[in-house]
Amino acid sequence: MTDALKRLSDEGVAIWLDDLSRKRITSGNLAELIDQSHVVGVTTNPAIFQKAISGGEGYEQQLTDLATRKVTVEEALRMITTADVRDAADILRPVYDRTDGQDGRVSIEVDPRLAHNTPATIAEAKQLAWLVDRPNTLIKIPATKAGLPAITEVIGKGISVNVTLIFSLERYREVMDAYLAGLEKAKAAGLDISLIHSVASFFVSRVDSEIDKRLDAVGTDEAKALKGKAALANARLAYEAYEEVFATDRWAALERVGANKQRALWASTGVKDPAYKDTLYVDDLVAPNTVNTMPEATLEATADHGQITGDTVRGTYEQARAELDAVAKLGISYDDVVQLLEDEGVEKFEASWNDLLKSTEAELERLAPTEA
Repeated sequence: MTDALKRLSDEGVAIWLDDLSRKRITSGNLAELIDQSHVVGVTTNPAIFQKAISGGEGYEQQLTDLATRKVTVEEALRMITTADVRDAADILRPVYDRTDGQDGRVSIEVDPRLAHNTPATIAEAKQLAWLVDRPNTLIKIPATKAGLPAITEVIGKGISVNVTLIFSLERYREVMDAYLAGLEKAKAAGLDISLIHSVASFFVSRVDSEIDKRLDAVGTDEAKALKGKAALANARLAYEAYEEVFATDRWAALERVGANKQRALWASTGVKDPAYKDTLYVDDLVAPNTVNTMPEATLEATADHGQITGDTVRGTYEQARAELDAVAKLGISYDDVVQLLEDEGVEKFEASWNDLLKSTEAELERLAPTEA
């Protein structure tokens, strides 16, 4: 069952699971996926925690203790989420040690309501790193305009970062620049930059969802022929940008003193359109030194019938550019699409976080001890 997953790993793609819950930790399922399915990392986001905690299983005792202590709902939520991340990080610690810190990572996101507030994002990132207190944690910071200086500052303090919600090629280049600036800052402060790691989470399926919708509105045969191509083209050109940035003299100077490349991470890799093969964003995004974070359904589909045929990214850049150009010629604005997706991404995570706050507050009230 796992030959395709092994082939994917052998091609230099790190397989991370895009899900976490306490049940997954305590049942041994996460350890099993690491042992049998080549999973070497875990990502979380507000929507994942909302689903896990609202499901309730495994959280009642901690919620009861927190209710008894009369903590605020926001403190309770951070105690719960950081506990899950800490436990997952401990399970993944052997992978972290074996890969010299590159994998074995668990990501936790700053409060999404802070996405447009640079100082608050920096403060939250520092607090999360302190709360989880594991070397194999990545703090997720959104790639908003306000997030860019926060990335530099947090990296500069020696904290490893997963930059999330990247949709545009221009923003991705800004993210890599922010990472290099952070490494330079850390180096100037005398930190050991070989201990700093980062991934840049480039979102895939949502690009097709939005552009396909606009292609359907155009309605011509030419437009329909382009459906399902924009997301792969966008991600492949992101990898081209990665190759360019990490071949510069600026990077070479950092690499000489032990810096680690910021790997491209393919996020949102579960297909949204049932007309597409369910392993599309895995099979067709194979390139060295990348990460693919998959929902469990995509992981299982890849194990069952993934077609890993080697590198499917390098050598495709001209075709990718032509496909995005063809979309633009139909009057579909790339800039408009990627800005909309970024805005929607922040809004969706904020909505999930607010839902989670409400459901946690209700649980705290339900479990609060009756006053004598």
